[in-house]
Amino acid sequence: MMRLSLIRRLSGDDRGVSAVEFALLAPVIIAFYMGLAEFCQGYMAQKRMGHVSAMVADLVAQEEVVTPAALSDIFSIGDLIMKPFPTTTLKQRVSSVTRTGNQIRVDWSRGDGMTARGKNELVTLPADLLADGQSVVMSEVTYDYDSPADYLMPGLTRFSHTYYLRPRTTDKTLCPAC
Repeated sequence: MMRLSLIRRLSGDDRGVSAVEFALLAPVIIAFYMGLAEFCQGYMAQKRMGHVSAMVADLVAQEEVVTPAALSDIFSIGDLIMKPFPTTTLKQRVSSVTRTGNQIRVDWSRGDGMTARGKNELVTLPADLLADGQSVVMSEVTYDYDSPADYLMPGLTRFSHTYYLRPRTTDKTLCPAC
């Protein structure tokens, strides 16, 4: 009899339901929040890396003649754009390429963490980007993103972007010392 009244009393008691629901949902909500925050960090790193590629090409395309020292300064600006992300895995390369007939060859190239392309090396560009005799500044950037929460995104994620921009003040940007 006493056992039956205890069961009736406990079956009508709903005072701990919210706590139990919270205990069941909290791990899922926390994992979702952390995953979303990590995705946003990775997306921000990728966007900044894309800005680096565009900015390097833009700064070089504004000049008629560049020097290795000027290119080093431009690469340093790329490092600043990536802040607050670490720049140890940021690799940059800028090249001037010209189309002659059906071939697209490198006029000059300079790299920061990335090997420069060889003079007269053949490159492949998107179709119909250049007509015969035209030149373009090609900026290539890669960034290895290492998640601070390695249990969500283990290992490195490599982002890369190539940006093409025509020289603004001349037909071809020159770098005699490159």
